[in-house]
Amino acid sequence: MIKTPAVFLFFIFFFAAFNLFSFGEKETDTIKLQAVEISGMVRLTGTELMKSLVIITENREWFIADEEQEKLMHLQQQTVTVKANEYFYDRFYANGLPAKREYYLKDITVISPR
Repeated sequence: MIKTPAVFLFFIFFFAAFNLFSFGEKETDTIKLQAVEISGMVRLTGTELMKSLVIITENREWFIADEEQEKLMHLQQQTVTVKANEYFYDRFYANGLPAKREYYLKDITVISPR
């Protein structure tokens, strides 16, 4: 009877010690802001439940951070130039394979049109 709790405690300590090394910050978990200047068309995409305001250029689309959307909402269907900080999130499928990288803008300053 004494062996069962001792073995149980051994496994608890073993997994706790094993997981100590897995804590910490991975490079993919950090958000690195990069200053960019972008010219593109402001569009509202998605459905009623999942709307997103984006700036679309020839090679990429940037999602506008939720707290910044009021700055650009009135400029839909217009070409704008903005200065902002860019960051990205890597999206993954349920099986762990990479799906796509989504780029976001925050700290937006509208340069044109005003």
